[in-house]
Amino acid sequence: MCTRCDRPVFALAAPSAASAWNPRRAFLLAAAGAVLAKPALAQVEVGKPSVARNIVPVEQIEAAGVQQYGQLLEQARAKGALAGESNPQLQRLRTIARRLVPFATPWNSRARDWKWEVNLIGSKQINAFCMPGGKIAFFTGILDQLKLTDDEVAMVMGHEMAHALREHARARMAKSAGTGAALSIGAQLLGWGQVGDLAARAGTQLITLKFSRSDESEADLVGLELAARAGYDPQASVSLWKKMATASKNQGGLSFLSTHPSGPDRIAKLESNLPKVEKLYREAKK
Repeated sequence: MCTRCDRPVFALAAPSAASAWNPRRAFLLAAAGAVLAKPALAQVEVGKPSVARNIVPVEQIEAAGVQQYGQLLEQARAKGALAGESNPQLQRLRTIARRLVPFATPWNSRARDWKWEVNLIGSKQINAFCMPGGKIAFFTGILDQLKLTDDEVAMVMGHEMAHALREHARARMAKSAGTGAALSIGAQLLGWGQVGDLAARAGTQLITLKFSRSDESEADLVGLELAARAGYDPQASVSLWKKMATASKNQGGLSFLSTHPSGPDRIAKLESNLPKVEKLYREAKK
């Protein structure tokens, strides 16, 4: 996830409601091409979603994500930092999203009904995120400073989508309230409504939420497969994290790496999984 945006590097026009991207139409257009390739079983190996997450109603966490995303866009719009429809970088991001989204549903059936949205915010931060409910945002810093290729952008986007699809935020919030039997007892004592209120109040924390190392590894692998199925080169996952590591050394730390730590182990795990998704990539390119 990301930290709050700083002042914009340059002003960008805010999109009007009439010209806003239609996520459902984009989803259907992308899906029309995706159905040509029959969906296969997952090629990467990840564990089952955390049972602890069930303490937080999924509807509440998704609503919190939508609310927080809206607030962030309003802040960016007020600063003149929200990219307009004609922005080439924004169009580039949305094109990539249209290719990735059709492959999201097998990882989370709720994704079929999410109102997917992609926006670009002018900020020096090297950062990006996807809120629960399919709300994606990139900061211009991650595109400009790392000079990401489309394949590398797809890896970032797939990774962030994976956090939402695997409901990592929901699980982290549940675990923050307790573990094991305490969760069950708390649910009975508080009632689902009050637990839901907890999730809603935690909405302001979604954007700065830190995931566990296992969450990050899972997001890497699920994102890798999403991108490969969409026709993006899996090798870009390795070049992306090498760029991240270099940027971190040069700039003395990055906000993105504060929640997405990089290192040799991370790159090694991605490299070991490349053969598993290479066939998906080749088939998609046909």
